[in-house]
Amino acid sequence: CYLDTIGVQPLFVIERFDRMVLSEDDRRAGGGVRRVQRLHQEDFCQVLGLLPERKYERGGVRYAKKVRDTLYERSSDPVRDIETINLELIFSDLEILERRIAKTARGARNDKKLAKELDLLQALKAHLEDGKLAITYHTDDEDEQAWMAEYNLLTAKPVIFAANVSEDDLADDGASNAYVGKVREYAKETGSEVFVICAQIEEEISELDDDEKQMFLEDLGLKESGLEKLIKASYSLLGLLSYLTAGETETRAWTIRKGTKAPQSAGKIHSDFERGFIRAEVVNYQDLLDCGSYSAAKEKGLVGLEGKDYVVKDGDVILFRFNV
Repeated sequence: CYLDTIGVQPLFVIERFDRMVLSEDDRRAGGGVRRVQRLHQEDFCQVLGLLPERKYERGGVRYAKKVRDTLYERSSDPVRDIETINLELIFSDLEILERRIAKTARGARNDKKLAKELDLLQALKAHLEDGKLAITYHTDDEDEQAWMAEYNLLTAKPVIFAANVSEDDLADDGASNAYVGKVREYAKETGSEVFVICAQIEEEISELDDDEKQMFLEDLGLKESGLEKLIKASYSLLGLLSYLTAGETETRAWTIRKGTKAPQSAGKIHSDFERGFIRAEVVNYQDLLDCGSYSAAKEKGLVGLEGKDYVVKDGDVILFRFNV
């Protein structure tokens, strides 16, 4: 998977809503169930590389052919397959850079900023021509970082490798599988993530309801499905986390970057929350569930009052106080 920073709603956060919603229902309605709105949920979909509908025309046909050729190779060599696909992505990125170089070069003689960008483009081009990925090209220059983000190069995107193994290899998370070991070694070079999955089991899980799914996983000695592993790995790789807000009518998760402070996190809900931020009342969601109610958590001193410098943590349940 090649990933963008997208607003996906992870399953482990959805589980948090369910448990919080049930807790609120039991406490307030004596076991009766109220309808609680779930907002800001999106599907997390697995996609294979380039999708025609997303208009990756440049190199797209060639890429698809190479993927087919790779899949029909007689021998198994995951690192070779990864390098084959990466080579096609490099070709696609080189086409982007060559067009940008041609456009930038026309004005570079009379514009220092364009000349600086041209130097970057040529350095990036040489980097890719050496068979290296754009994600391994490092610069501390803010202008160059902005330009690289603008180019939207495929090889500059973070990567997660899904290692498809047999059911027997799931028990030790692929540790005894030599192919998985090779992929993990390769992934270290680019800071990529690897997770182990059994496609056959995932297909069976997809046909079960939630209760049956959990029993099925427990019978296999697994804590979570492959899709859940993918979601967690994606959040980790992209540097994202989720905090929660809970009210009378809805429980909602908000996705933010790690290191985001309370006012900016409040701004994710509405700009007025950030502009008029006063303080945040924060409790960990597990503590809230264990206590059974917000007031009980407050009585035990588990609800903290945090100011503008508070860095929001994954799993925080927050009540923002603001005035505009």
